[in-house]
Amino acid sequence: MPDNAGMNPVQPLSSRALDLAQTLVRMNTVSSNSNLALIHFIRDELLRLGVKSRLTYNSDKTKANLFATLGEGKPSGIILSGHTDTVPWDGQAWTQDPLSSVVKDGSLYGRGSADMKSFIAIALAHAPDFLASKAPFAIHFAFSYDEEVGCFGVRELIADMRDAGVKPLACIIGEPTSMVPAIAHKGVYRYRCCVRGKEAHSSLTPTSVNAIEMAARLVGKVRDMAEAFERDEPRYAGFDVPFSTASVGQFHGGIADNVVPRDAEFRYEFRDLPTADAVAMQKEVLRHAQTLEVAMKKVAPEAGFSFETICEIPNFLGDEGDPITRLAKTLSGQDRVTQVAFGTEAGIFKQSGIPTVVCGPGSIEQAHQPDEFVSLEQLARCEAFMVGLASQASFG
Repeated sequence: MPDNAGMNPVQPLSSRALDLAQTLVRMNTVSSNSNLALIHFIRDELLRLGVKSRLTYNSDKTKANLFATLGEGKPSGIILSGHTDTVPWDGQAWTQDPLSSVVKDGSLYGRGSADMKSFIAIALAHAPDFLASKAPFAIHFAFSYDEEVGCFGVRELIADMRDAGVKPLACIIGEPTSMVPAIAHKGVYRYRCCVRGKEAHSSLTPTSVNAIEMAARLVGKVRDMAEAFERDEPRYAGFDVPFSTASVGQFHGGIADNVVPRDAEFRYEFRDLPTADAVAMQKEVLRHAQTLEVAMKKVAPEAGFSFETICEIPNFLGDEGDPITRLAKTLSGQDRVTQVAFGTEAGIFKQSGIPTVVCGPGSIEQAHQPDEFVSLEQLARCEAFMVGLASQASFG
């Protein structure tokens, strides 16, 4: 289905919005890099308008979140939220420089063009409109770091917002949904399991604890859980995979064929439905590990399992009847909502008591891909959304 299916025509994208989108896309903010150049650029653009920003940094001061309020003095506001980091492009077959930010054939190309710098740029382009707005609510910009590697920055941003006494009305996250409001997605919970056994010559297996074999037994448990989800879990219509999933993505261990391995490790994940509970899933894995440890420790007391949390991105379930969802439908010209397969920061905002909807330009099918792009038509629809938001006379 084309991006503009079922929508009314809109005004062409403004040169200011496109210029800002191209500027942000040209900045290399892969998650392993600093995002400070981009954050400082936005801070300085807002400062020219008389708006001060709050920056919260990571522990080594190489990355920052930005929070700013446009409409100081109004009792509360609506958050426009976006992440500033992107995934890398190493090994991908791009036909142009991922940072070139070129426009051709009616689309803007470059890493982050769809996911999700264009949304941030269009919001920034309309900062003067938000400042001049007679709406009874302020607009908050909330731009985070390290979303792509676990939604780490947004937690600091929300904590800082609370410390500042900010109590938002709602949040709009501009992830690529083709400008169709999304009110649900699965969670993403990833873990690393390290197994310590006891090494020995492979001719003396009774005196050893084989770390790979014990890890494999726990991997089997994860697989059993995945099969149970597919077999027994109530279906959630609208998702491509309408049940929770579990999978193992990496496995390492062993040093030689004739050495019983002392160490092994694997990484696994759960993607839980909005009606499921990944925390309970992980507890089930931990309980099974404890049962396996009994026999392991009889041979080697030091043997056992240890676990590390890689990321815990909660699932998200909004409400079509929420004022913020109704507003997003009105501003986007949609009469429907959707749900998305990918994770976002929406569940974290929702857990913080902030009604949230996901709605932004472009498609996730182009995100993270070689020659990532977003159509200018989608960006124009996002711009119309921002203009409409600034023109609102009420909320709720």
